[in-house]
Amino acid sequence: MALVPSQTPLFAEVDMGADSFAPTVRATVVQASTIFYDTPATLDKAERLLAEAADYGAQLVVFPEAFIGGYPRGSNFGVTIGNRTAKGKEEFRKYHASAIDVPGPEVERLAAMAGKYKVYLVMGVIERDGYTLYCTVLFFDCQGHFLGKHRKIMPTALERIVWGFGDGSTISVFDTPIGKIGAAICWENRMPLLRTAMYAKGIEIYCAPTADSRDVWQASMTHVALEGGCFVLSANQFCRRKDYPPPPEYLFSGTEEELTPDSIVCAGGSVIISPSGTVLAGPNYDGEALISADLDLGEIARAKFDFDVVGHYSRPEVLSLIVRDHPAAPVTFTSASVKTEGSQK
Repeated sequence: MALVPSQTPLFAEVDMGADSFAPTVRATVVQASTIFYDTPATLDKAERLLAEAADYGAQLVVFPEAFIGGYPRGSNFGVTIGNRTAKGKEEFRKYHASAIDVPGPEVERLAAMAGKYKVYLVMGVIERDGYTLYCTVLFFDCQGHFLGKHRKIMPTALERIVWGFGDGSTISVFDTPIGKIGAAICWENRMPLLRTAMYAKGIEIYCAPTADSRDVWQASMTHVALEGGCFVLSANQFCRRKDYPPPPEYLFSGTEEELTPDSIVCAGGSVIISPSGTVLAGPNYDGEALISADLDLGEIARAKFDFDVVGHYSRPEVLSLIVRDHPAAPVTFTSASVKTEGSQK
C-alpha cells in the first residue's frame, strides 16, 4: 500500500549515539486505518505494512488500538439509558463478527507474519470471548511465537457498552532479547497505579496503542517516558470518513451531516519518545505513515540514574501497591479438581 506522503519523512530515523555496551533496536509504529467490518482485508493490509516496515529494518512494529476488528468511532450502538434499539443490536452483531478469537486462526496468521518478517509484533485487536468483546493487545516474537496478551482493564465512556473489562492477569511485560516489552491501551495510560505495576515489572519498551489524537496526548506520552525511564511507542490510526462504511450502514452519531468522505475523523499523532523525554519520531498528523526510530537501550540506565520510580525513588515504607494479578473468573467448576483427587486414590 502506498502510504500518504507527509511533510516529515516516511521513515524518520534518529541515531541516539548508541555505544558498544547497549544494543540499539529499530522500532516502528504504524499509523493506518482499519478496513472496517472486513477483518480478512485488514489482515492483508497489516501484512503489507509489516513487510514495508521490515524492509526499513524494523525489529519491533507496533500497530494501533483495535486495528484488527476496528475502533467503532462515532457509533453509539443505539444505546440510551434504559433502551437499546434493534439497529444498534445489529451493529453489535456485525462488530462481534469482525472480532477475533484468541487463540484462533487470525492469531495464527499474525504469528506467521511476525516469523516471516523476523520482527517482534505488537498488535491491537478486538478480542471475542464468547459473546463479550475485549480491546486487547497481542504480542509476538520474531520467531513467530504468540507471547501473550493484554486486555484493556478500563474502557472509556461509551466503550464500556461494547467492551468487557480486563483483569490483572494480563498486565504483562515480556522479557525479550530486544528489551522488556509491554502495553497499556489509550486512557489506561492515565491510570497511575497501572503504570506503577508495569514499571515494577521492569518495562523498557512501553507500547501505547491509542485512539486519542489530541495534542494533549503528547504530554501524557512524554510524562510516561520520563516517569518510567522507558521508551514510549504510541500508535494511533489515521482515519477518514470513507474508511468506515457509508451511511446509513454506519453513522457518526451527532456529526454525520457535517462529514464528507474525505473528512478526517482520527488525525493520528503517533510518536516515539525516549526515556529522557526527547521526541525521536513524530508526532505525525499528516496521513498514514510508518514512524520509526533507533532506540539506544543504554538511554534507559542513564534515565534511571536520575529517577527510578520503583527503585531508589520509591518509599515503600510510606507508599505501596498491591496488584491482584490472578484471573477473575465469574464461574469456577469443582468437577476438574474432584476428578484429579479421584485419580490419586
